[in-house]
Amino acid sequence: MSVDPEVRRLALSCMLLGYAGPVPPPWLFGALQAGLGGVVLFGSNVGDGSRVLELTDRFRSAAGRDIVIALDEEGGDVTRLDTVRGSSSPGAAALGRLGEIAATEEVHAGIGARLAAAGVTLNLAPVADVNLDPLNPVIGLRAFGDEPDVVAEHVAAAVRGLQRSGIAACIKHFPGHGATRSDSHHELAVLDRSRPELDSVELPPFRAGIAAGARSVMIGHLLVPALDQQRMATVSPAIVTGLLRDELGFEGTVVSDALEMTALAGTIGMVEGFVQALIAGIDALETGAQDYPYLVEAIPLAVQDALRSGRLTEARLVQAAERTARLAVAADSRSPLDHALIEGVASRCLELRGSLPVLRRPLVIESRTQPGMASGELPWSLIDELTPLIADVEGLRADGPVDCAELLRRAEGRSLVVLVRDPERETWQRELIDLTAQHPAAVIVDAGWPASIEVATPVLRTRGIAPGLLRAAAAILAEQSAPRRLEMDSV
Repeated sequence: MSVDPEVRRLALSCMLLGYAGPVPPPWLFGALQAGLGGVVLFGSNVGDGSRVLELTDRFRSAAGRDIVIALDEEGGDVTRLDTVRGSSSPGAAALGRLGEIAATEEVHAGIGARLAAAGVTLNLAPVADVNLDPLNPVIGLRAFGDEPDVVAEHVAAAVRGLQRSGIAACIKHFPGHGATRSDSHHELAVLDRSRPELDSVELPPFRAGIAAGARSVMIGHLLVPALDQQRMATVSPAIVTGLLRDELGFEGTVVSDALEMTALAGTIGMVEGFVQALIAGIDALETGAQDYPYLVEAIPLAVQDALRSGRLTEARLVQAAERTARLAVAADSRSPLDHALIEGVASRCLELRGSLPVLRRPLVIESRTQPGMASGELPWSLIDELTPLIADVEGLRADGPVDCAELLRRAEGRSLVVLVRDPERETWQRELIDLTAQHPAAVIVDAGWPASIEVATPVLRTRGIAPGLLRAAAAILAEQSAPRRLEMDSV
């Protein structure tokens, strides 16, 4: 069946598509010529980030018009420009702990300036979720904290910073992903909160971001029974139009989370999910770092069928296309930055509990965990940061249960540094925490969401693995020790 050319153009203009690998596929350029609304970039597409402007210029040239160029540059554990080296900015949890609202704004203005210089128009950030559950597998360090008032202040600051640099901010994941124990990349996440709880905890950061002028809001693939018992937020008119538009007064562009996430693709399906999301009030719908060329034909056809059956109105489709196009305006990267305010921000983010010992010939154990879907694999190492600063570092990297008796033997005559990441979820790390209590000169470096640590060992919290945070931690641990060569082993 053929699709009316105007329907095809309008349907494509509401789509923001990703692709796999470093070379854009021919079908993507064809879609841009046919009216595709824009492209979502990922680390696998941009390499070391040095030639992104060349890439985005190619997309605009193919389209022959302004298009949306989007990516997730949250800082910290979720970065796209710095995938090969780790983010140049502390993440949200570190900035939230620091508590300097002006610093959060300036850091995000710096992120915005980099994105604008790369030809990006939309940053799918900041995260406005309140991380209420330490076992949350998908938010964690991406949140500014676990207190709604704190998160709200920092979300508003991040929005101001990004948009001061000309980049559209997108606050996410509405109406809140922080109290869930499921990752919507893999399954439908349920936000089992009462309406009063939502009003007092989940919604304040979104209200603050909207008040700060956020140009877009991302809807999470979440089932929120207190708001809609039948439909997930992505396809719920009650949540997208009734709550976000009518109650909260949001007038910008509503964006979906990735269509291929199992919460949607594994239930409704990508094509039908697209149609139902448009009907619910979402304007721009995106995909992740995979190739989905069939959507370029399947979605316009499904949209046409929905128009003919009366499920979707032409006015709603036109409205969605117009709102998506608002995010295609090229940005100006010349916004002045307060470099003095940003200088040293990573070291100010650190938190120390207890008194650190002087480290001598330290045995450094790094706990390695599987990267999340949102972050992907990032390079990081406290061992590498410590090696030039302290004599005779021995480094061990662990990705599962270890022989603690053997580690104690190897730590004889040495100091002991144990880096943990989310031991509440990765329970094998608890043995390493307990191990430090048996050593006379031990330190715990907590690089994840702050864990409950009951031993008396001093704890240095970084709230992330961004190079600046680990470098600052290494400097604090090293004090005036002399540099030596690394001896690396593995367990």
